[in-house]
Amino acid sequence: MSESTPFLTDPIGRQHLLAGESTTIGRAVENEIVIASKRVSRVHARIRRAGQQLLVEDLGSTNGTFLNGERVLAPVDLRDGDQITVGDVLFILHDPEATFCDTPFPELEIDEAAGVVRVDRQLVSLSPKEFLLLAHLNNRRGEVCSKDEIGAAVWPEYEEGVYDYQVENLVRRLRTRIEVDPAEPQLLVTVRGLGYKLVG
Repeated sequence: MSESTPFLTDPIGRQHLLAGESTTIGRAVENEIVIASKRVSRVHARIRRAGQQLLVEDLGSTNGTFLNGERVLAPVDLRDGDQITVGDVLFILHDPEATFCDTPFPELEIDEAAGVVRVDRQLVSLSPKEFLLLAHLNNRRGEVCSKDEIGAAVWPEYEEGVYDYQVENLVRRLRTRIEVDPAEPQLLVTVRGLGYKLVG
């Protein structure tokens, strides 16, 4: 088998090659990857190729298939390092062909309508105020937002305005949620003397 073939590792470190066009996972012995667990359906999930891309899809299982902690409701593309949970078994995808990045920039996804935030495809839990701050900065992405602006957007109930320390504390808390290293922020940066901006 080629060294470039992607594979899954299971909790005890076994490798499961994804060599064919389609790999099914389930309890039945007909699957390419067999899991002997009552939480796993007979034919639970499938990983299939679509050109150069790998997709994971749930096959109508009882307990669902999860990608990075989120239930898979439709075929989703996979990336190196993704976590796939089938029943009560966690697999990690390894793609030897993935391009390695020396200085990875965090990938931030914000779905304001659904109230969902992901960093590097991992779901992030934010408080209501943290979400309001992130949404405001996202709507002005690349622009500097002053503390007064942020205060008015995040605390509209405070007609007298808010103190700088309240904004600073909220920014600090948000950074602990979305930054790889909050002490060296890459996404939410300070523009000294002017305010903050969301980059990327």
